[in-house]
Amino acid sequence: MCGLSAILDLTGQRLPEAEQLTAMTRALAHRGPDGEGMHREPGVGLGHRRLSIIDLAGGAQPLWNEDRSVAVVFNGEIYNFPDLMQRLQGLGHQFHSRSDTEVIVHAWEQWGEQCVEALQGMFAFALWDRCQGVLFVARDRLGIKPLYYGFSEDGWLLVGSELKALTAHPGLSRSLDPKGVMDYFAYGYIPDPHSIYRQVKKLEPGYCARFTLGSGDWRLRCYWDLSFAAQPLTEAAALQQLQELLGQTVQSHTLADVPLGAFLSGGVDSSLITALLAKQSQTPLQALTVAFTGSREDEAPHARAVAQHLGVQQQLLTVDPLDFERLERLPGLYDEPFADSSAWPTFLLCEAAASRMKVVLSGDGGDELCAGYSRYRLFMAEQQVRQRVPSWLRRGLFGPMGMLYPKLDNAPRWLRAKSTLQALGEGPLEGLFRGASMMDPAMGQGLLAPDLMLLDYHPIEHFYRLNARLPEQVAFHDRMLYLDFKTFLAGRVLTKVDRASMAVGLEVRVPLLDHRLVEWAGRLPWCLKMQGGQGKYLLKKLAAQQVPATAVYRSKQGFIPPLAAWLRGPLQERLQDRLSSRVITESGLFHPRWIHWMLEQHRKKKQDLSMPLWSLLMFEGMLRKAQNKG
Repeated sequence: MCGLSAILDLTGQRLPEAEQLTAMTRALAHRGPDGEGMHREPGVGLGHRRLSIIDLAGGAQPLWNEDRSVAVVFNGEIYNFPDLMQRLQGLGHQFHSRSDTEVIVHAWEQWGEQCVEALQGMFAFALWDRCQGVLFVARDRLGIKPLYYGFSEDGWLLVGSELKALTAHPGLSRSLDPKGVMDYFAYGYIPDPHSIYRQVKKLEPGYCARFTLGSGDWRLRCYWDLSFAAQPLTEAAALQQLQELLGQTVQSHTLADVPLGAFLSGGVDSSLITALLAKQSQTPLQALTVAFTGSREDEAPHARAVAQHLGVQQQLLTVDPLDFERLERLPGLYDEPFADSSAWPTFLLCEAAASRMKVVLSGDGGDELCAGYSRYRLFMAEQQVRQRVPSWLRRGLFGPMGMLYPKLDNAPRWLRAKSTLQALGEGPLEGLFRGASMMDPAMGQGLLAPDLMLLDYHPIEHFYRLNARLPEQVAFHDRMLYLDFKTFLAGRVLTKVDRASMAVGLEVRVPLLDHRLVEWAGRLPWCLKMQGGQGKYLLKKLAAQQVPATAVYRSKQGFIPPLAAWLRGPLQERLQDRLSSRVITESGLFHPRWIHWMLEQHRKKKQDLSMPLWSLLMFEGMLRKAQNKG
C-alpha cells in the first residue's frame, strides 16, 4: 500500500521541475512512511511513497524492467502475483525482485493495455513506456484504491493517489466545480468521475487511460464492468460454491511479509472473514475490536463471543469519540468535502489499529454483494407499488401527498412517511436517488446560491448515466445494486476506509470485494441474496456455520455518531462559529440567512438537521484547508 504521483508534458518534452515533483510526492508521505523514490526525464516524472508489505528489502519504486524502458509506480496489492510471475517467466520474462509490483511492468510488455485484465487485487498505478512515449494509468475494478488526474494551466498532466498530490503543483487551478458542489450536497460525497475542482477528475473503477507525451490526445477505456445474469442454482450448490470461493479469496488476501490481523465488530461480515482467516492462519490471529467510551451501541460483547468461539486473540481498542480537537484532521484526510459522519470513528479505529500492525482484513462489501442494507427492502416495496399502480395515478396521488405530508423527524418511524410518499410519486431511478440523497431537494434549493441552482445540471445525472450502461432486461433489484456499487460503495464506503487507514499507514484489505467473488454474486439468484425481506441470506447461512448464530441473526449495529446531540451540545459553539465564518460567507455558494435558519431549527429541536449541518461543517473545513495551502 503506497502513494503515487506522476507528471507528463502534454505539449512537448519539458523536464519536470524537481521541486514540484517532490512536493507532489511528499504530500502523500502518510500513505508510504517507509520509503521514497522519484524519477525525472524529459517530459515525464514519477514519484512514489512506500508502505512496505511485500518484499521488504526489494520492491523500491519506481520499478523498472530490464532495459529501463518501462517503469511503474503502484499503490495496492496484486494477490495473484505468484501465479502471474510464474506465467510470465514461462514466456521468457526475467524477474529481479519478489515484489508484486514487478509483475505489472512485465505484464505490460507482454499484453499491453490488456495487462489490467490479468491482475487480481486492489490497485492504482501509473506506468511509463519510454519507447511509446505513453503514460498508462489504471484503477482496480471496484475502486478500492483511488486515482486522480488533472490538467495544469501550463500543459502538464498531473496524476496522484489523492487530490492533495495534485494541488501541491502550483500550475493547477483550484477553481471549484459547481457540479461537484451540487453533487456533494446531494450525496454527501462527490461520485466519480467528478471532483471538487474543475480541472481534476477521478478515474472511475474498472477504467484505464492512455496519455501520449507531447500530445493533447488521450483516451479512457472501461476494461471491466459488473454484470447481472442469474443462473439456475440450488441453495446447497450455491452455499458450497460460496464457501470454496470465499475461502480461496481470503487465502489470497493473506500474502504479506508483515503480521496481519482482522477487524472484528461481531457482525456477519467481519465475523465470517475472521473465521475463515483464523482457519488458515499458521499463528494465533489478532482480531481488533473497537469500543467507544460512552457509547450505548457497544458491539464489543458480540465480538468477544465470536473471538472466544474461534479461539482468536482479541485486542479491544478503546477510543474516545468526543476527542473533538483531533476532529480538525478530517477535512485534510479527504481533500474534498466528505460528509459521512462514520469517517470519524473509522479514523479513530484505524489510528488505534496502526499502533499494532500494518495489515488488516475487513468485512466491507458484504452489504452491496448480497443486498444487506435495510433500505433495499423499502426500495423493493416502493417498486412493487409502482408496478401495480399506473404512473398517472401515482404522480397525481402520492406526489401531492408527499408535498403536503409534514416532516416528522421526532415521530415514531412508522409515521415518517414523507420521503416514501414522494418516492412513490416518482420513477424508479428518481426514487432511488431520493433514498440516496443527504437532504431534501427543497432544502438544497434554499441553501445553495441561485447561480448554482440555475445550472443546467442535476446530481441525478450520475444515476441516469450509469443506468444506461445496463441492458434493458436487467431487473430493478440488480439496477439498485449496480448503482450502489458505482456510487455509494466506491465514492463513500471505500473512500472513507482508504483515507482513514492510509492517513496512519495502515493497509485494509477487503476480500468480499475480490472481483471474482463479485462476478459470481452477479449470477446468484435474487432469492439467495434477499429472502423473506432479509438481506445477505446466503452469506448469513455460511456465517452461521462458522460462528454462533447469535452473531449472525441479530439487529445490525455499528457506531453511528449521535450527530444531532453533538451539534446541540459539545459541537454547537464550533458549528456556529464555522458556519458564520468568512470562508463560508465569502464563498458565494450559500444563503447565509438559510444557514442561520437551519441552525436555529436544529438548536430548538424543531427539525433534525444534523446531516445538512455536518455537511456544511465538513465543507467549511475543506475550504479553510484549501485556502491555508494557497
